[in-house]
Amino acid sequence: MVPWTDGNSFDSESGIKPEKSLAREPPFLAARVIDREKTRGANLSISSDKINDAQGIYSKMSAQASRSKKSDQDQRAADQALLNAAIADNDMEQDENFTVIDKLESTGISSGDISKLKEAGYYTYESLAFTTRRELRNVKGISDQKAEKIMKEAMKYVQMGFTTGAEVHVKRSQLVQIRTGSAALDRLLGGGIETGSITEVYGEYRTGKTQLCHSLAVLCQLPIDMGGGEGKCMYIDTNATFRPERIIAIAQRYNMDSAHVLENIAVARAYNSEHLMALIIRAGAMMSESRYAVVIVDCATAHFRNEYTGRGDLAERQMKLSAFLKCLAKLADEYGVAVIITNQVVAQVDGGASMFQADAKKPIGGHIIAHMSTTRLYLRKGKGENRVAKMVQSPNLPEAEATYSITNHGIEDARED
Repeated sequence: MVPWTDGNSFDSESGIKPEKSLAREPPFLAARVIDREKTRGANLSISSDKINDAQGIYSKMSAQASRSKKSDQDQRAADQALLNAAIADNDMEQDENFTVIDKLESTGISSGDISKLKEAGYYTYESLAFTTRRELRNVKGISDQKAEKIMKEAMKYVQMGFTTGAEVHVKRSQLVQIRTGSAALDRLLGGGIETGSITEVYGEYRTGKTQLCHSLAVLCQLPIDMGGGEGKCMYIDTNATFRPERIIAIAQRYNMDSAHVLENIAVARAYNSEHLMALIIRAGAMMSESRYAVVIVDCATAHFRNEYTGRGDLAERQMKLSAFLKCLAKLADEYGVAVIITNQVVAQVDGGASMFQADAKKPIGGHIIAHMSTTRLYLRKGKGENRVAKMVQSPNLPEAEATYSITNHGIEDARED
């Protein structure tokens, strides 16, 4: 529960398990749950009538909110009352386990094998369906026959076939984008950081990479209609730069209870690349139990860069980095979270034409990280305390720039000198 300092509250736990209460879910999550539940046929844990009821209730709530002339404080209280009434009226079934992989036991898979799958990072049917048989066979104790049976069962519950462009358009229109704190930067991003994909932010020191991460750790907890993601933040820190006092200052800017904001940020320090991978596997377990909106890794390449230093280690480094990024992509796909990774840069000294460029720097990781990132932002220093963000890569946004500022309260619009 994340209360505002004015006494009203926003329940970040309301979206922990979509099956629990669709009436509490924003439209983009409700649609996602409906897609999943439709593929389950007779195994529906929530009837289609109840799902439709929940959608109808949410639509009525949204319409009423748009017509209301009340203050923000009164509106939040009214919305919370409507949410509570909707849940009580519908009397929806509440699955105690979002970890649907447990249902494999009813198909003949032993509880021991299910535990082995979880230890390897497989907690949902989606995670099983999205993997390959070869990867599944690499799990200790999972034979070829078991892997085949597990994959077959998982694919019954996950839609992996063709769909129409119109359906894809509808789903994309329901994606949530998380604001950054700067209106100019949000416009550059098409509304904010996109959920369900990886956004890479790279640049040299003091360009605002870590400050942007701190801002997103707070803003992701805001309600959807305030530019947030209505969920918790998972923050993996490789450089020991996470600062709770920065979180407190940013939370105060938005009149949020800083103590509860900090409680909703799961922080882990990654000490090496192997530990980093172990934390990502653990992240899957945590997300199956609670609602997260954002996963932040600051910095994603630091340990790989430090541990694999020679040219002879380059191939192994890229292979390990690729496996790590693939795990992050799976989290984005399975749980719909926004994944934000920061990256360092290196000067280009290859003797080519690039060395004569005004800003001859390139990000660490090469083509591997470029291909795995959906959106790439390059940050550089501007005039005074201002910084400049450049859209380098996006499947739907043009190359452009935005100026922002780093303040005591996080990322804000650029200051005029």
